[in-house]
Amino acid sequence: MIPRYSRPEMASIWAPETRFRIWFEIEAAAAEAMAEIGLIPVDAAATIRAKGDAAEFDVARIDEIEREVKHDVIAFLTHLAEFVGPDSRFVHMGMTSSDVLDTCLAVQLTRAADLLIADVEALLAAIEKRAVEHKMTPTVGRSHGIHAEPTTFGVKLAGFYAEFSRNLARLAYARAEIATCALSGAVGTFANIDPVIEARVAEKLGLQPEPVSTQVIPRDRHAAFFATLGVVASSVERLATEIRHLQRTEVLEAEEYFSPGQKGSSAMPHKRNPVLTENLTGLARMVRAYVTPALENVALWHERDISHSSVERMIGPDATVTLDFALARLTGVVDKLVVYPERMQANLDRLGGLVNSQRVLIALAQAGMSREDAYRTVQRHAMRVWNGEGQFLDFLKSDPEVTQRIPESDLEALFDLGYHFKNVDTIFARVFGKS
Repeated sequence: MIPRYSRPEMASIWAPETRFRIWFEIEAAAAEAMAEIGLIPVDAAATIRAKGDAAEFDVARIDEIEREVKHDVIAFLTHLAEFVGPDSRFVHMGMTSSDVLDTCLAVQLTRAADLLIADVEALLAAIEKRAVEHKMTPTVGRSHGIHAEPTTFGVKLAGFYAEFSRNLARLAYARAEIATCALSGAVGTFANIDPVIEARVAEKLGLQPEPVSTQVIPRDRHAAFFATLGVVASSVERLATEIRHLQRTEVLEAEEYFSPGQKGSSAMPHKRNPVLTENLTGLARMVRAYVTPALENVALWHERDISHSSVERMIGPDATVTLDFALARLTGVVDKLVVYPERMQANLDRLGGLVNSQRVLIALAQAGMSREDAYRTVQRHAMRVWNGEGQFLDFLKSDPEVTQRIPESDLEALFDLGYHFKNVDTIFARVFGKS
């Protein structure tokens, strides 16, 4: 997590001050629940709450204590006792460190998920706006990077909208799955803490009690969460890669906004490079890189070991902060994307009408020619166009095998661009709920 790729709201979730404040909220809520069922004095719970609320936890002081005791939660509890006084003996009763650590992580990840969900919603709005704008803007569809058949730039963007809509649902599910609380004691049996305390703390924190937490919340939940972030990052890269290809000089159908005063190269003043989408490709690689360690964290020893701990201290902040930044950057790229419809049309026309080859193939077959012969005939003329010998329609018109089955006027109709767009309204209705 570095400032260059961090946004303040997401980064603040992972700040030490935030973490210690959440730890206190867990401890205070547990003390209040204990007081409610008569396990500790009510006035002690009130003192813990009041003095902790008023405290400014000193990160340096906690670090100092940890250097001596070699235990982060004990260091925090020792520092908290400096504020609370004698009633601190009622703090953390029957709890184990993972009760605090895992529940805190759940709070942090749900807060991070909320920001990521908002990020995707903003991106969806930007994509929809540009898709509607270019709903009927003709462009060539490509398979294997080669011209295939006509589509529209709006349909292209609608596909990305549908993908990020799925990602929105995935994030919502991942948030729900990670939002669990564990206050079950040393091996998860509630031997020294009542399950009702866990339930009440979970309610106060907006979480659900973990059904079986051993000493930790099972890490399959976390693996699913980070895997979801990896999928979202891959979608970010797919859209970024599309834009990078469209910006290539030989294509130049769209490009990132190039602001006044911006410079593309230290050596070549003419350069306008797709630096933002290239950056997004790199950031997506990093988010995906955090998925494998999360998967490997699932297999802990018995009721718990701490092999997962160091991993999560890194991937929790890094994956969420990086993806948050990437989604915001991508939203800006889409919103300001410069689109060149004339260039799209020029590229569409570049192969002399070959994008209509399937229509001719079908028409010949419908007119009685075998599919094999129709394919061979169409391909023979298509290869001449590839070799720069002329226009596809002209070659077809000069071929008696074609014209005896398809009149010239009907051949010309097969080259009508609008034919390819007759179901665009249907696609838009499926994606956006309106045509």
